[in-house]
Amino acid sequence: MTTELAAPATRTGLSGRNKTGLVIAALLGLADLASLAGPQPGPGEQGPPAGVLIAASVLGLFTLAGVAYAWRTGNRVGSRVVAGTRILSAVTAVPAFFVEDVPPGLVALAAVGVAVTLLCVWLVLSPPRR
Repeated sequence: MTTELAAPATRTGLSGRNKTGLVIAALLGLADLASLAGPQPGPGEQGPPAGVLIAASVLGLFTLAGVAYAWRTGNRVGSRVVAGTRILSAVTAVPAFFVEDVPPGLVALAAVGVAVTLLCVWLVLSPPRR
């Protein structure tokens, strides 16, 4: 009786683009977490509402978990979680472009954040090496 071993599951390796995107995502996730620890706007002051900061922090935490999972396993599910959380985090910045009386510095920061997020998502979702 011959015992045949099952073929090992193939693991998709991460490309350089994927790794770069995951590093950027990790930095954005850390920035989201840090935003909650920063100074909160007082009544009548400009800045994101507390609910947005809390949501961004939760998304940052999920981003970091997705980055760790994708990096360790090479599994595309982790990359999709990272892309989804980063897109949702970018959506929380969109009101800065439409709400009146937002300081130009915050609008510029939101624009840079959205642009970096789009780059990050493109890199993370790039086809991995075979």
